[in-house]
Amino acid sequence: MAKEDITKLMKQKDKIRNIAIAAHIDHGKTTFSDNLLAGAGMLSEKTAGKQLALDFHEDESSRGITIDSASVSMIHNVGGEDYLINLIDTPGHVDFGGDVTRAMRAVDGCIVVCCAVEGVMPQTETVLRQALKELVKPVLFINKVDRLIKEVKLTPEGMEKKFVSIIEHVNELIENIAPEGYKEKWKVGVGEGSVAFGSAFHNWALSFPYMKKHGLTFKDVIDAYENDNYQKLAKKAPLHEVVLEMTVKHHPNPIDAQKYRIPKIWHGDIESPEGQAILNCDPDGEVAFVPIKITVDKHSGEVSAGRLFSGTLKQGDEVYMALAKQKVRVQQVSVYKGAQRVVVDEVSAGNIVGIVGLKNVFAGETVSKNPIEPFEAITHLFEPVVTKSIEVKKAADLPKLVEILKQVGKEDPSIKIEINEQTGESLMSGMGELHLEIIENRIKTEKGLDVKTSAPIIVYRETVGKESPSIEGRSPNKHNSFFIQVEPLEENIYQAIKSGELREGRVKKKSTEVAEKLSELGWDGNTIRNVRDVFQGNIFLDQTRGEVHIGEVIEMILDSFEMVMKSGPLAREPCMKMKVSLMDIKLHEDAIHRGPAQVYPAVREGITEAMKSGSASLLEPLQIHVIEMPDKFLGAITKLVGGKRGQMIDVKQEGSNAEMKAKIPVAEMMGWSNDLRSATEGRGTSSILEQEFEKVPMSLLDEVIKKIRSRKGLSENQ
Repeated sequence: MAKEDITKLMKQKDKIRNIAIAAHIDHGKTTFSDNLLAGAGMLSEKTAGKQLALDFHEDESSRGITIDSASVSMIHNVGGEDYLINLIDTPGHVDFGGDVTRAMRAVDGCIVVCCAVEGVMPQTETVLRQALKELVKPVLFINKVDRLIKEVKLTPEGMEKKFVSIIEHVNELIENIAPEGYKEKWKVGVGEGSVAFGSAFHNWALSFPYMKKHGLTFKDVIDAYENDNYQKLAKKAPLHEVVLEMTVKHHPNPIDAQKYRIPKIWHGDIESPEGQAILNCDPDGEVAFVPIKITVDKHSGEVSAGRLFSGTLKQGDEVYMALAKQKVRVQQVSVYKGAQRVVVDEVSAGNIVGIVGLKNVFAGETVSKNPIEPFEAITHLFEPVVTKSIEVKKAADLPKLVEILKQVGKEDPSIKIEINEQTGESLMSGMGELHLEIIENRIKTEKGLDVKTSAPIIVYRETVGKESPSIEGRSPNKHNSFFIQVEPLEENIYQAIKSGELREGRVKKKSTEVAEKLSELGWDGNTIRNVRDVFQGNIFLDQTRGEVHIGEVIEMILDSFEMVMKSGPLAREPCMKMKVSLMDIKLHEDAIHRGPAQVYPAVREGITEAMKSGSASLLEPLQIHVIEMPDKFLGAITKLVGGKRGQMIDVKQEGSNAEMKAKIPVAEMMGWSNDLRSATEGRGTSSILEQEFEKVPMSLLDEVIKKIRSRKGLSENQ
């Protein structure tokens, strides 16, 4: 595959498909990707399925799981025409779900891979949810069909029944999750060929249109395995041919996809020249590039892989980064070929490309030539809830640690990094124990830095249980008073903020979008008019009337509100689900007496005291896990969940297998994978389905607050 062929096809928008592969852990995604690469002539057919070419990191090969998403561009001939397929292979383990969410921003279609024996699993549902949220169209590939024949020994009728139940389950999920207008349209079906099945390990696949065209039946598949000549099947029906025919036929090209995806992910003026360029994937319009992954190349420095929605970029172009608010120069543009980047002269709209030279860039940034409205922030389904403090063993390595942690935060934005350069303590927050363990391991092996980490710390949240009275916060000079009231935020409003439907940020007077959403959710016009800030799942309202000087102090008031929301009064943990209202203010006539040194402490005191009188309490993170095991271990697992303050939600039994849904506090989840292994003799698996926050039981509250405060070095009394 020559570089010239790729660059030629990059300009033919109708011949491009941007797709991701997504699935539950161990359903065979990376083996499946290998097959596609082999079909494009990038791997030998012998090693396809064994090489795991897109797992470049040592820890991925040793653990046998994909941790990072990997991009690759390849050319496939379908029906006599060449198509450029830009593919992203994504991780299946829930701790790395952030990578899946970010990958979905860059693609228009996704192949959901599902194991024929295990069927639809919790993570299959999560990846579908992530795809549909970004308006990415799914097709289905049912993998590991060989196991149905060899292990489960099903007849053709039995296999058909199994496929139908998987397809119905996937369609049921699409109907429940897809936005209005796509629920029916995007269902998958065998007849039209948006479902294929096969074995990635044995390199073959079939779809209904392909079987019809080549005169193949289920019986041929069963015979091939019974006579042990499935290699012939791979010659008759090569996986890459069948799957990519499905992709070309059922996944949209960038021009068609951007028409419906852009209004969902970009909130600028669609009628403006840049809006039209982005909507129509115009290579001659304004540049709009969204990086989804930042990697560090030891020769070139930071490489930003992402989607170019409009415009054309070449080396030397000056671009503007909306979040960093700075201009930088593009040093290199490239396309992906597995682990290699191929440097090209220019890249054009509608493709997944790599850019070098975007200093201090973050995933989800908006890069353009002139300042434009940024793309919607990429919101993750789960928040980081486990934290470890990380330190260097040698003090001289501290600057290097700070540098590496900043890099880690860019490479994996679902890891939250807090660096305290004064105390030398740095905190890493991630999705779970494994997530942090992998990052720590990479810092030691790949970045070559000897570090030590603390035992995992759980991040709690602070909130209030009832409406507080209006509390006065007075400035240190006693000349200014702020009257503040706090109450719990309605659940539906909080969910809308969490899902990204209600955008976070300070609210400009002219913002109709926030007003429309709040009105839809049942707030009245007067309340909506007073909204000034939506911050980390909390809302600030200015309920004052006719205050002359409010305009001069409102930004300082909002700063103070955000400070308290980041670090609440009980244990300096983040706050959530609160409505904070400024009811009244009394300000000194003279501006010199109402500066930041007076406003900040007064507002902070007002909010803090109002929270205490609104019965402030702690919320702890809980995860809903689906635990699978042979049914003889049900008793042991019930005991294990009970011992971890867990609640059993549901138990299903099918044959000799059992599945339990349980809600377990994250604080009790430490060492979970080892406990689960020993309780089930290594045969149990568990995966996260959902994350929630619930009040810490009263009997434990004081002890938990005390522990957190002493860990943070805060005084006993608040």
